[in-house]
Amino acid sequence: MIPLSTRMRPSKLEDFVGQTHFMFKGSLFYNSIKNKTFDSAIFFGPSGTGKTTLARIIAGEMDSSFVEINASTTGTKELKMILENAETRFFGLQQETTCLYVDEVHRWNKLQQDSLLKALEEGVISFIGSTTENPYFSVNNAILSRVRNIYEFKRLTGEEISIILKRTLEDREKGFGGMDIKYDDEALGLLAEMSGGDCRVALDTLGFIIDNLSEKDRLNKDIVAEAMQRQTTFYDKKEDKYNLLSALQKSVRGSDPHAAVHYLARLLEGGGDIQMIGRRLMVMASEDVGMAYPSAISIVTSCVQAAQMVGLPEARINLAQAVVLLASCPKSNASYMALEKAAADLRNRKTDDVPPHLMDSHYSGAARLGRGLDYKYPHEYGGYVTQQYLPDDLYNEKVKYYVPTDNGSEGAFKKYLEELEKIDEKNNKG
Repeated sequence: MIPLSTRMRPSKLEDFVGQTHFMFKGSLFYNSIKNKTFDSAIFFGPSGTGKTTLARIIAGEMDSSFVEINASTTGTKELKMILENAETRFFGLQQETTCLYVDEVHRWNKLQQDSLLKALEEGVISFIGSTTENPYFSVNNAILSRVRNIYEFKRLTGEEISIILKRTLEDREKGFGGMDIKYDDEALGLLAEMSGGDCRVALDTLGFIIDNLSEKDRLNKDIVAEAMQRQTTFYDKKEDKYNLLSALQKSVRGSDPHAAVHYLARLLEGGGDIQMIGRRLMVMASEDVGMAYPSAISIVTSCVQAAQMVGLPEARINLAQAVVLLASCPKSNASYMALEKAAADLRNRKTDDVPPHLMDSHYSGAARLGRGLDYKYPHEYGGYVTQQYLPDDLYNEKVKYYVPTDNGSEGAFKKYLEELEKIDEKNNKG
């Protein structure tokens, strides 16, 4: 049986849902497909966000021969044969470029990836590679330099997944439109939220429900909870999600590890996912702890990454460590406040240009324009030298944005900066 998520793949660009940060009517991406000028690209992002679907739509719109392979099951021998066939089509009577889509391209080794280079340079293939890994770490630089763009796919929102689910229930050709399924909108919204931005999970769960739904039954929240095998208390009221996250952050900010762990437990028991909780924890590490304990962001990021690798239920242990650390260490929001003050100045006043001595001087003619002249390289002065860095008006007003506290490690940074100020005062007087 073909999975519902495969059956419901749209075949037209207009039916594609999501990724509106780069794919919308009138965007360069959209126009390049419609104008048949789309070139090679890499799609990266989580599973179930539309990478394969969009690649297939592009191939259809471009009217080109389309070959789809998975790097985990296709070796060098098979790839060589595909490229030879593509050369025959390109240099033969057809004179046609082959669109090659490689799923999980990060699984190929350097030699396999490099075998695409000649075909790419000659225009024999247009290449779309998809990966769940960061391509800047998992794909060879030689390949990256030959693709026009790298597009990051983001998890679908609950609203976007709900649109797809409703379309599936109404579609008479590929979906369940001919079955007159009774359903509650809240149930579809719940299924969308619990799918974690993965449309494949949402659709295949819906397919499982419909295939096993009794004729008299209505698709409601209880049935969704049963199908997902997860508690739904967290998702019953949207405000609960934000109230619990707010309580968690305020407990951390208030240095109460007991309350912070309590709200973490409520989030997890209610069905909160690792990514949502982890995102908030990493924000807190910089917003609320900041320079008072600069290592917090590194440790918390490591805990969140470990949680994602381990998965629930053990991931709870990693998240608990991050929460206790954040709640128990010194606090400072001074770096965040410094940025807010600087941004407010940019919005509310006109500021002078970058001082000429700080401007880029690494090009011909910079000296004639007075760029980079008289810049003092601090390392030639033992690591520090008195010099103007702020634009003239802010410098003359002696504007300060960063006001360090005495908390934790920030106290040491504060003392260091105060010593530098004394050096400046002395030099300016002299």
